[in-house]
Amino acid sequence: MSAVQSKYKVETPVTPASATLVEKIPTTVYSSNIQASRAAAYEIAELIRAKQARNEVTVLGLATGSTPVGVYRELIRIHQEEGLSFENVMSFNLDEYYPMPPTELQSYRRFMNEQLFDHIDIDKSRTHVPDGTLSVEQVIRHCQDYERMIKDAGGIDLQILGIGRTGHIGFNEPGSTRESKTRLIMLDHLTRNDAAGDFFGIMNVPRRAISMGVDTILNARRVILLAFGEHKASIIKRAVEGEVSSAVSASFLQLHPSCRVVLDTSAASALTRFKTPWLIGPMDEFDLKWDKAQTRKAVVWLAQTVNKPLLKLTDEDYNNYGLGELIASRGGAYDINIEVFKAMQNTITGWPGGKGREQKGDPQPVKHASDAFPKRVILFSPHPDDDVISMGGTFIRLCEQGHDVHVAYQTSGNIAVFDDAARRHADFAAEFCREFHLLGEGQANKIEDHIERFISNKQVQDVDTPELLKIKGLIRRSEARAGARFSGVKEENIHFLDMPFYETGRVRKKPISEEDVRIVADLIREIKPHQIYAAGDLADPHGTHRVCLEAIFEAIARMKDEPWMKECDVWLYRGAWHEWGEDEIEMAVPISPDELIKKRVAILKHESQRVAMFSGSDTREFWQRAEDRNRGTAKKYDDLGLPQYEAIEGFVKWKGLGK
Repeated sequence: MSAVQSKYKVETPVTPASATLVEKIPTTVYSSNIQASRAAAYEIAELIRAKQARNEVTVLGLATGSTPVGVYRELIRIHQEEGLSFENVMSFNLDEYYPMPPTELQSYRRFMNEQLFDHIDIDKSRTHVPDGTLSVEQVIRHCQDYERMIKDAGGIDLQILGIGRTGHIGFNEPGSTRESKTRLIMLDHLTRNDAAGDFFGIMNVPRRAISMGVDTILNARRVILLAFGEHKASIIKRAVEGEVSSAVSASFLQLHPSCRVVLDTSAASALTRFKTPWLIGPMDEFDLKWDKAQTRKAVVWLAQTVNKPLLKLTDEDYNNYGLGELIASRGGAYDINIEVFKAMQNTITGWPGGKGREQKGDPQPVKHASDAFPKRVILFSPHPDDDVISMGGTFIRLCEQGHDVHVAYQTSGNIAVFDDAARRHADFAAEFCREFHLLGEGQANKIEDHIERFISNKQVQDVDTPELLKIKGLIRRSEARAGARFSGVKEENIHFLDMPFYETGRVRKKPISEEDVRIVADLIREIKPHQIYAAGDLADPHGTHRVCLEAIFEAIARMKDEPWMKECDVWLYRGAWHEWGEDEIEMAVPISPDELIKKRVAILKHESQRVAMFSGSDTREFWQRAEDRNRGTAKKYDDLGLPQYEAIEGFVKWKGLGK
């Protein structure tokens, strides 16, 4: 078996023919970002091997950011386990912040060394990243030299790209022309907001960058654009299905003769073939059937499109909006409307933990875990405030209805605390110790002096000291306890897992480890819950939610055959960025005005998060985002003709256990 026929190689999914009617760039959608990254890595590996066989140099165009990290990890694995050599490889990176020394935490040269170059046998003298240390006067010549070096190398054989939320490839922001070359450019405000976490605040993000131009990218012989996560879905639709425009520089890839877009299902979710496939072809072409889920999705979309309640949709509405196939197969609008209305109505429950038989007035003994009361519940919270922000109303209700609720904070959240908050708490700790004679004056002074000395001299690129990180972690713990206690959780049911992958002191985290999974599995096995609530928010731009969810799924997989786990339901909630779609929600928990106020109070217990470090372009505080989102979901239910509520929190049941 040849090296490229490894067990890790991924089969390429087939793209339905009808999709090409609207997709102007060949687009391949994989089941996960892991599969997509492996596929891209093997395409690179095959190119390198093919050129090695001809004794030729492979010239790669490389990208940075979270998107290509999985590709680089897979290339490292292929190098270490399958013998892929990079001795014949030369590379050119797309861009670099300006100004930016190569040793800084945020430097793309440092990123490439840490994520790829340090782990393979590439000659680093043949790896090129734009130089962010030059004077402005020198940059123009440097950009010209960069173009010349690419040309002298024979041009780029394969260019890897990510895409920003402005549609930029490289740092070609809106307004970049088709003819643009490598140059110094101004960064869009949204791009700087998205990078704020890496720089510990937008005020520290450079306003400029050196970037390959659109023309430079289009001159590559092959291009692969990667995008993962729901936060990329809308811009991917514009790039792939929209018009070619300088407003979305990625749309220029429609002009490339050998470009491919590689997505996971989340990033592809806004494409027509996934969102509204009935508009471009028969359902069987997409391997879809008019089952209950697909019918509900289509009918909810139709109602929102024509701005009517579900029960007022007519045959004419269905025919006029591409759903003639549905009513032809099901016999008309009337019965379909009632079916979907009832399905939506049945999602609404004021008892998220369910009622026990005694509450239902049923004297029969409990025979199934679904009838158990009280239920044992674990709410997994990736950060120390996701519990109350994302499902605070349901959290409070589960406690008030008498269930045995545990909350597990998966990470410390220590990097999301500003230095001023740490300084303030250190001052309090020192004064407290002096006041009650718990420490001598000298020891109390040491607490203040260490923090003050470090913070006063701290540069943007500096990683917090272990002591400062500890203080910040303790701040998040105390706030989490306050929020959980207010919600009704017993003190002994509050768990801090401090998963190791998170503890780097910086935004970029380590890969998930066996220890991370073991910590989660141990807690689940100890409690043996009837219900698990987990953050299913794959739009998290910093990846913490993704890794935390991966650890939960892996832990569950390891104990899925245990009898108590077979009786456990896993519900997924969404974080601060998105809510489940109305067509997706399987449990809608109404929140009354009083309960919404209680949820707000629980969120406000997290005082250090009042000014959210990672809020991006959304300047609302977390409690405002949460209330607007919950009220918005209730309004959408109302618009569909369902009962009116102040707010609603939505959940989807995970089907990984086959239930």
